[in-house]
Formats: sequence, C-alpha cells, structure tokens
Amino acid sequence: MPARRTSISASEARRIALAAQGFDRSRPTSPNDVRHFRRVLQAVGVLQLDFVNVLLPAQFLILWSRLGAYDRQKCERFLYDSREFTEQWAHEASIVRASDWPLLEYRRRAWQPWKRNPLRTLPDPEGYLREILEQVRSDGAVTANDVPAAAGPKRKPGEWHRPVQRWALEHHFGRGMLGVRRRLSNFQRVYDLPERLIDAEHREAAVSEHEARRTLLRQSAASLGVATLQDLADYYRMSPRDTAPRLQELVDEGALTPVRVEGWCDQGYLWSGASIPREITGASLLSPFDPVVWYRPRAQRIFDFEYRIEIYVPAAKRRWGYYVLPFRVGDRIVARVDLKADRKAGRLLVPNLHFEPDVDRAATSDALRAELEALATWLGLDGVERVLDPVGSR
Repeated sequence: MPARRTSISASEARRIALAAQGFDRSRPTSPNDVRHFRRVLQAVGVLQLDFVNVLLPAQFLILWSRLGAYDRQKCERFLYDSREFTEQWAHEASIVRASDWPLLEYRRRAWQPWKRNPLRTLPDPEGYLREILEQVRSDGAVTANDVPAAAGPKRKPGEWHRPVQRWALEHHFGRGMLGVRRRLSNFQRVYDLPERLIDAEHREAAVSEHEARRTLLRQSAASLGVATLQDLADYYRMSPRDTAPRLQELVDEGALTPVRVEGWCDQGYLWSGASIPREITGASLLSPFDPVVWYRPRAQRIFDFEYRIEIYVPAAKRRWGYYVLPFRVGDRIVARVDLKADRKAGRLLVPNLHFEPDVDRAATSDALRAELEALATWLGLDGVERVLDPVGSR
C-alpha cells in the first residue's frame, strides 16, 4: 500500500473493512485447528456474546461466517481453557484477548451496578458480597445456584426477574473480582477468581487510563481498517469526546491517516496496516452482532445497508422479521434473511427473505441456498424450509 493515501473509493472502503475482519481469506477446508480460531479472534478483537437461541448464539455465528463448519466444542474449549482470551465488558459482554485485561481496568474501576439492583435492599450487602468471594476462594468456581440465597424484592406478576445471587456475581464480575471460567450448556456463567484464569503478566500489568484508551483505539483501528471517529469509539464503547484526543495522537505517530472516502460525510481514518485486496470473494451470513454490522450507522455508510434487529418489535410492526441476518456476497450485502432453527422438526426455517435493490437475484439465490444448506448441516438439521416467497427490500 502507498505510504499515505489521501482518498479512497467506496468500493475500496468496503474491501478494506471486510479484509480487516478476516473476509479476505477463503474459509479453510478443515477449520478446526486452534490457529484458525486464534486468527479470527485476533482479527475481530472483540467477540460479542449474545445468547438469543432462535438460531444459535451470535458469537458462534461470527466464527461460522469466517470459518464455515468448525467444531464448536473444540472452539469453546479453546476460548475458555487456553488462557489467551477472557470474558469482559468491552463492546458489550464479550470475549477479548487476555492481554486486554489491564486495558479494561479503568472500566472495571468505574463500573456501577444498575440503580435498581436488589443488592441495595439487603441489610448488609457488603457482607453478602464478601461471603461469596470467600466461598469461591475456599471451594472453587461457582454458578448462581451454588451461592447462598438472600432475600430480595418480591417479583411482580409478569416481571422479568434475576435472583440476588446472580446480581452479586455480576457485581463481582463487573468490578473484576471474579472472571468466567466457562459457560454451561444452558449458557450460565461459571465464575472463578481472576488469578485462576488470567496469567500474572496480564493481571498485574499497570496501564494508565490514557494509554489504555489509546491502545484500545489502536486495536479498534486495526479491526476496522478504515473508520470515522464514531466507528472507532464505538468498538470498545468509548465516547467520541474521550476518543478524539487519542485519535489525534495516533494520527501524529502515523498509525492513522486522515482520508476522504467517497460518499462519506464524516472524516475517514485509514489504519497504517490496512490492506486493500483487489476483490473480496465468497459469501456468508452475518450475525446481527458481527462487528461488520453492529454499528448501524457504519453499516449504512459502507454498505448502503439500513439495518435493525426486530426481536423486541411487536410482530405486526416488524418490517423484516424476528431474527434477520445480513447476507454478504463479495464486498456487498445483497439480502437479509430471517432464520429460525426448528430443532424439533429438524428444519432450518426461512420465514422471510428480502433482496437488496439492484442485485442479481438468481446468483444471490444460488449463493444463499448453498450457505443455508451448509449451515443447516452444521447445526444438525435435516434441511432448509422456506416459509414465504422472497421479496424486494425497498
């Protein structure tokens, strides 16, 4: 790449963004080597966790998009047993590099529980929290079911409720007093002391808040390739106001270059290590929580793709469907697909399918059919069932 680009085209921006996320490589034929898992995790940097299970938990689909049919159990063992990664609050609840532990210390110090946290109603909340830590130190890892119960507020009819035990464990997790050893089959966290999960070189490293923010911003830039200030700030959930001074420092040191991007109203910044492949090939379904699309203004700016997940939208008001995934072919998002795994019937259901404007529907349908059939096989389903005929999206 030339030392300093001053402008890039819209097509180049798409290819840079996808390459930074690992889509410049074809899916491996045998994607179960831990090096494949490590490569994806290093590229995305932040693997957002979401356990809506209408299809499969979002983090596993993020790896599927890049790897294809991998061994999920082997991947989970790598995530939680290798000591290379750990769960933390990052973008949201996420798996991040273990080396990010000291970078997120300033966030743990500032962590505050939800103001309606029922721990506040206990007669001695600090004593209860100490009791839990002492239990973990003496007895080992725990789930919420292992922790002594404490009286909390009564549940109102129809109200979602989280037991006080879970609030207490989440409190310790947010503050960094506990980490996550693994997830159970029902996705429940198993908590343990950080010193049993994270190597001392990371756990004991002292990083100033200033340097932590700058390093997180540098990692954001590497994972995005080309981005605006808002894109960069959003990756680790930093405010643009706090991010702006660190961004200028990266510009001054040459890690980022201001560039004009075709069609962008905001200033773009190009990562010094970004690559611009001649083309992006292949096709993949994207999780709603994939870094390629999780910041919706960026998805619209780069791909002209207006995206909204409608899980919490009443059925009558949904435009696209309940759990809709973008479908990428090459460097464009060409369709959105509403999917549901009907495990009882052994079918991958397609309740809704919408093509984006000006796409080759026949070619898109062929690529999507192959992706859905491969996904169904990987999920242990017998086949794909389309519920409705596809329609144009706009």
